[in-house]
Amino acid sequence: MTKFNLFLHKLINWEYWPYQVVYFPVYFQYLFYAAKTRSFFYFNASNPTIKNGGFFMESKKEIYDLIPPAFYPKTILVNSDENFETIVQKINSENIQFPLITKPDIGLRGTAVKKIHNTEELEAYFQKAKFNILIQDLIPYENEIGLFYVKLPNQPGKITGIVSKEFMIVTGNGKNTIRELLHQDKRYLLQLETLEEEYKEKLNTILKDKESINLVPYGNHCRGTKFIDASHEITAEMTANFNTICNQIEGFYFGRMDIMFSNFADLEKGINFQIVEINGAISEPTHMYDPKHSLFFGWKELTRHFHYMYLISKENRKNGAKFLTFKDGVSEFKKHHKHYDTILEF
Repeated sequence: MTKFNLFLHKLINWEYWPYQVVYFPVYFQYLFYAAKTRSFFYFNASNPTIKNGGFFMESKKEIYDLIPPAFYPKTILVNSDENFETIVQKINSENIQFPLITKPDIGLRGTAVKKIHNTEELEAYFQKAKFNILIQDLIPYENEIGLFYVKLPNQPGKITGIVSKEFMIVTGNGKNTIRELLHQDKRYLLQLETLEEEYKEKLNTILKDKESINLVPYGNHCRGTKFIDASHEITAEMTANFNTICNQIEGFYFGRMDIMFSNFADLEKGINFQIVEINGAISEPTHMYDPKHSLFFGWKELTRHFHYMYLISKENRKNGAKFLTFKDGVSEFKKHHKHYDTILEF
């Protein structure tokens, strides 16, 4: 498949467009709310217990510490300058088993998230990483969603959208190599360069008929996962149960919970699931990226959720939360871009 065909595929499917284009109407909305609140960083108050409201430079570990341990996998924080033997001791003391997940404590759209199978892979990861790392147990559920939750202070919360995530799973036919199978799907082919770096010669493997392999076992759109709008799965019972769950997370009012779960029937009851992570003010209503949705639908969902964030921030300010000062906001923004470059080096 030619590079031109891939370029054309990205051009006619807005889910691949640069965020600067997709967010065009939101910039005007943001400036309007900034003027009304007299703060460029009013979103800091959307989640008062999360650094910068969860918009930038927030530590995932600090967010996990707000969540009851039963709702997320065993997680340890490792500093970039720690001795590797000490890291192994920490893993053993917490009884975290291989395979496990490693990811940056301050993340960037799924970059540097890896499934690690053994000590050798773990050591190679740490030699390459120049940032603090989280090590986590592998969550035992196969399905993943993003559940967007909003709660105005002193009101019941609500689920405003659910995105189901279709992983990059390749199924063999006993004839073609994994690389050849990737060429049959434009979405997968866009990830070929990254997959070649990770899997190398394994991409020349011929899978048996109906044998499957999940090449990217984490639900990030930028890593090839297909997003499907599953908002029809929202029920009154699910909303009530997630209100109970989220009320136990201090200061969480706005954001997307990435969740792995057994099935929707259990999820509705609030059982058999674990939270992969919580994203705050920076969260997108990712159900909008379902290929069946138009750009206008995406704009409607973005502006709707941005309005929720404004209302929540304004109410939390009345209740004592503070907006980030312009000086501090600019400083955090600069730190964010410096960290962004460090992650991309990985």
